[in-house]
Amino acid sequence: MARRVQWWSVAWLAGVWVALWGQVSVGNIVAGVLVGVAVTVALPMTPMGFHGRVRPWGVVRLLARFAVDLVRGSLEVAVVALRLGYVPTGAVIAVRLRSKSDLYLTLTAELCSLVPGTVVVDARRLTGTLYLHVLDAKDLQGIEAARAHVLEQEERLLRALASDEELAEAGLEVRR
Repeated sequence: MARRVQWWSVAWLAGVWVALWGQVSVGNIVAGVLVGVAVTVALPMTPMGFHGRVRPWGVVRLLARFAVDLVRGSLEVAVVALRLGYVPTGAVIAVRLRSKSDLYLTLTAELCSLVPGTVVVDARRLTGTLYLHVLDAKDLQGIEAARAHVLEQEERLLRALASDEELAEAGLEVRR
C-alpha cells in the first residue's frame, strides 16, 4: 500500500522542529522536513472531510464568545485558587453532542478544553459523547449549566462552519 506524504503536515512539523531547536539553519530545516516526512508516512492521520460552509458572522460570534469564555473561565479559576480553605467540588460529566461529525466533535472538544476550568478527559466517537472534568460543579444546577455550555459551544461552532444539511441533521434550525 503506497503512502502519500501530507505536505502541509510536513511543513507544520518542520516549523515546530525548527522552533524547538530555537535556531533557523539549513540543517535544522532539512532535519525538520525529514522528521516530518518520516512521521507523516509512518503515522498517517485519517482524513476528516469538511462538507460545511464558512459563515463569517457565525465565525465572528464563535470567536467573540470564545474570548469571553476564556476571560470568564480564567477569572473563575483564579477565584477558586485564591479562596483560602476552599476545596472545589469537581465532577466528570458526559455530554452527547448533536452532530455526528468527527470534525465538529474534535473542534468542540478543543474549544472546551482551552477554556480554563474544564478539560475533556474522553471522547467517544461512535456515540458523539464528550466526557469533561468540570473544576467547580457545586450541585446539579452547576453540572447542568456546564452541560448546557458545551452544547451552546457546539451550536455556535455548527452555525459558523456546518452546511445546512449538517445543521438539520443536528436538529438545529437553518437560519437564512
